[in-house]
Amino acid sequence: MSSSKVIIVAAGRGRRLGPETEDIPKCMVRVAGQPILHWQLRAFAAAGLSDIVVVRGYLGDRIDGGRAALAFVDNPHWANNNILASLLCAAEHLPGGFFFSYCDIVYTPEVVARLAAAARAANAAPVSLIIDRCWADAYQGRTLHPVSEAELTQVDGQGQVARVGKGAVARDKAVGEFIGLAYFSAAGAAALRALWDGALAAGGLEAPFGLAATLRQSYLTDALNVLADQGLLIEPVFIDGQWREIDTPQDLAAAQAIVGGWARPSSK
Repeated sequence: MSSSKVIIVAAGRGRRLGPETEDIPKCMVRVAGQPILHWQLRAFAAAGLSDIVVVRGYLGDRIDGGRAALAFVDNPHWANNNILASLLCAAEHLPGGFFFSYCDIVYTPEVVARLAAAARAANAAPVSLIIDRCWADAYQGRTLHPVSEAELTQVDGQGQVARVGKGAVARDKAVGEFIGLAYFSAAGAAALRALWDGALAAGGLEAPFGLAATLRQSYLTDALNVLADQGLLIEPVFIDGQWREIDTPQDLAAAQAIVGGWARPSSK
């Protein structure tokens, strides 16, 4: 494992959560009594990962790590771009490799432990993605965030990720859903940076990229698909549940009891 750095992209507002994010950013919304971010920090800390960088935007000064020390990178254009552009705001932290997380997901320490084990393996791929094989269970009654918004994942004949993302994979071809938790080795991080720099040079932020209308609005999954097409090995690391996404009030309500059954993280 070339790096123990963690980058959490937490720049967006999370408008779909309505009043929950009027006064705080999405990562600080409480689930089972604790902010989403604190559940994440607890899981990383259990795996010995404490070098945390948070890319912030909307109400970024209200992000609080509790007892954990955080480094911050600001995305001044958070309202006009998406996850990939936010991640590349932290470009100086990419060399050497990094763990990556969306800001609106909670997961048990076991999920991070599984990803860290994959990163440490002698034959580790340049990129590893946590893929939930039980993804369909969470979509029962999830009308505000339907299956069409799932980041479904397809693998090739060698078991490597061939395609991932919203609208990129048919349901009958999916082996699971990418939850938004990943590891990039030094080689994977270098490939991602080279892809970004090449896209900027070729067309700039307003040119189409992947399935996105513009590079500015692209998801991380758009970059992953291009990297896969270029032949970069992207390894699926499978889990069966043990996480929740908090995107809508419906998600938040459904997660309260599930997440509340996990051991609670310490807070300040």
